[in-house]
Amino acid sequence: MSDQVRIVEVGPRDGLQNEKTPVSAEARIAFIENLVKAGLHTVEVGSFVSPKAIPQMVNSDQVLRAVDHHPGYEFHVLVPNEKGYEAAKAAGAKVIAVFASASEGFSKANINCTVAESIQRFVPVIERAKADGIKVRGYVSCVLGCPYDGEVKPSAVVDVTKKLWDLGCYEVSLGDTIGVGTPSKARQLLRAVAAEVPMQNLGMHFHDTYGQALANLYAGLEEGARVIDSAAGGLGGCPYA
Repeated sequence: MSDQVRIVEVGPRDGLQNEKTPVSAEARIAFIENLVKAGLHTVEVGSFVSPKAIPQMVNSDQVLRAVDHHPGYEFHVLVPNEKGYEAAKAAGAKVIAVFASASEGFSKANINCTVAESIQRFVPVIERAKADGIKVRGYVSCVLGCPYDGEVKPSAVVDVTKKLWDLGCYEVSLGDTIGVGTPSKARQLLRAVAAEVPMQNLGMHFHDTYGQALANLYAGLEEGARVIDSAAGGLGGCPYA
């Protein structure tokens, strides 16, 4: 494995979506520009979701267009469905992200469908993205625990991750959405998933709810993982968790 760790900064999307007061597009643009100046080359800048569901992400098209002038940088946007994909493509997206849960309870609470149904929704999105030359990153939520179902079996995470990988995601980020993981569980999970999806194509997205994120990330690095999702200033959390 490489000794270099790649950071995927998600604060402008995953961080700000949980703020009670929406942040203006201008402020979000300035935030992203400062992240780029700080040396971050991969930044998730917004999402093309319903403004009723996540009002904080309104005007993500404006944000993407404003920052997408840095050669050699990646600016990701989250899309929930084909309508979101069309909006992202129209705004010039070069990398999109899709998401699924490893737990049924969270999937139903978050996007009102089963895990299997959520993945089926993304089949045409990923197919269209591949045809259009747009890269697709995958997220899996609740990989180390769920606020509704409790413990989540590694086999469930392996199943969802492999499906996203097989559909064409170049990388899949494993999210400890409620931050209940421990180093030993993080190790076990990564070993299980890496048996089906190459370790170099896995990301670690570990929330620090109980102060375990850094320890869990270190355990993952020891296992060979080299991609870490970060949120500047400790921003974030899921509105549905």
